[in-house]
Amino acid sequence: MSLPDTFRAYRVHAQGDSARGRIDTISLDQLGTGELVIKTAYSSVNYKDALAGSGQGKILRQYPLVGGIDVAGHVLQSSDPRFKEGDAVLVTGCGLSETRDGGYSEYARVEAKWAIPLPAGLSVREAMILGTAGFTAALSLYRMEANGQTPEMGPVVVTGATGGVGMLAIDLLTTAGYEVHAISGKPEQFDALVALGARQCIARQQLDLGSRPLETAIWAGAIDNVGGATLASLTRVIRPYGNIASCGLAASPDLHTTVMPFIIRGVSLLGIASAGTPYNIRRTLWERLATMWKPKHLETILTRTATLDELDGVFARMLAGGSFGRTLVQL
Repeated sequence: MSLPDTFRAYRVHAQGDSARGRIDTISLDQLGTGELVIKTAYSSVNYKDALAGSGQGKILRQYPLVGGIDVAGHVLQSSDPRFKEGDAVLVTGCGLSETRDGGYSEYARVEAKWAIPLPAGLSVREAMILGTAGFTAALSLYRMEANGQTPEMGPVVVTGATGGVGMLAIDLLTTAGYEVHAISGKPEQFDALVALGARQCIARQQLDLGSRPLETAIWAGAIDNVGGATLASLTRVIRPYGNIASCGLAASPDLHTTVMPFIIRGVSLLGIASAGTPYNIRRTLWERLATMWKPKHLETILTRTATLDELDGVFARMLAGGSFGRTLVQL
């Protein structure tokens, strides 16, 4: 397949003290360096993408950059012997749309050291329904189990349960044998969460986990997408030696709690930094997402397919709290 002269990309430009995304027509020599040129099939929309594209978050370290922290497609050109033309690959995080051009482009150039060969059992489309959101859910469970979490310890609660990470976490945890409870500010979506496997749903507006340093222990573990007061509350109600995976800040980056849950109950607070995960762990997790941990309801969790031209509207809805499930970006 021949290399293109020009193609369309959604690039984020500096705009005064902020930034803003727009559709540009660019050429390959305007992309960053890398051993692989990929003909992009799909990307996805994550909270970080919405912050970057709208200028509401200082995500990018340089301008302009192509947005999109996820990309999947087929190798068009490779100077690395590990990859050949036509290979299906995916990349999530690894500096995409932060320090290097990302996946919101008809063609992408990436470093081979971060490219994951598409595992058997996943299509490129499924890989991007999962994307960083699915990888984050898998990394959360991976770190929890490495620290001793088991289904026999009791139920795991997921906050921000109607977002992409939340819904995929419910599906993945259920597939892995856990009883899952869900906390969400969208009670009208509880039926959808139950269909994914949630055994109990709790409205965030009615959540009262007390204010003492330790309250009655309810859950054996948690995957928290929101931070702030919710995360602080969770530390007080996790059972002895349970784990909390902290992977988001949709409500707040702040955390005000005490050391009591950690030194009396042995609760562990685990940081989930998906963007910089070492390559060997990435390979392991994508293999699991294609097999033993593959969520059973990907087509249900996918609630929208968008084009580059529709990204600004998708970002606005996400940042206004109107997102539900996953948005796939079709190139």
